[in-house]
Amino acid sequence: MQVDSLKFDAHGLIPCVVQQWDTGEVLMVAWMNAESLALTLETGTTWFWSRSRRELWNKGATSGNMQQVRELWADCDGDTLLVKVDSPGPACHTGARSCFFNRLD
Repeated sequence: MQVDSLKFDAHGLIPCVVQQWDTGEVLMVAWMNAESLALTLETGTTWFWSRSRRELWNKGATSGNMQQVRELWADCDGDTLLVKVDSPGPACHTGARSCFFNRLD
């Protein structure tokens, strides 16, 4: 699938699931816009669009836990991305390895 065939939403965003490449562990879900996707492809590290801060962010640039991109996939509809990364440390802003640690009862 080509980048220009992806389906961004009305705000110019596409959801991105981030997964540890060798274990399959789901680390986080974030949003990308065309610019963050281009930066991700160009640099080999994950870039996202922060909806709350309304700015680009390079995941791990502050903490040192940069996510190295191994593979980038689009789903069958071209409206969701899956990025498989080598994530050396916590992916969650809480310090947890994954953002998915709250089990619903």
